[in-house]
Amino acid sequence: MSSKVLIEVADLNFAYPDRPKVLNNFNLTWRAEERIGLAGPNGVGKSTLLFLIMGLLKAQSGVIEIFGKQRREEKDFQAIRPQMGFVFQDANDQLFCPTVADDLAFGPLNLGLGHDEIHRIVERVLARLGLMGFEHRVTYDLSGGEKKLVAIGSALSLNPRLLILDEPTANLDPVTVARLEGVLAESGLPYLVVSHDHEFLDRVTTRRLEIRPNLS
Repeated sequence: MSSKVLIEVADLNFAYPDRPKVLNNFNLTWRAEERIGLAGPNGVGKSTLLFLIMGLLKAQSGVIEIFGKQRREEKDFQAIRPQMGFVFQDANDQLFCPTVADDLAFGPLNLGLGHDEIHRIVERVLARLGLMGFEHRVTYDLSGGEKKLVAIGSALSLNPRLLILDEPTANLDPVTVARLEGVLAESGLPYLVVSHDHEFLDRVTTRRLEIRPNLS
């Protein structure tokens, strides 16, 4: 029996204003047991696809079905974004609170969780990231690798059903990449990850897709 489909994308088309189409009748089926790697040259629409799935961009045509329901309008995506842990390519686009603990607590706070529960979540996520003692560190002063880990932690703090990561290893040293791989493995979550690092994708994914340039 086939496992549950998390996300179904059918005949998706998208073009930025005054530019050639980047996604042309794109299709994707993502099942619950899968950890999918998405590769391809710059400019073929990898990040664009992630933004469409998150509802941060709107396709010209096509269907996006998430958790069994079609998602068309902002309200459709807003209802499920906390369940999809999204990690931006640039951690600075994601981290905006004064301290690490504040960034990790931001999502749970907006979900209306209580102070004690939020404190437990922050402690648990810091332990998973190997960043115990970072609670009061100023986010701005962290290294690039530390910022990336905190960005992933901010997604994990929402207890999502899946993760979506855009170039998570960009500009990271091998030690931090290894820590990142451990965090992903220990999460137990399905994820979709965009990366130019094919060796990384080989290690952390169960299936790889290649987006080719649209020549039409």
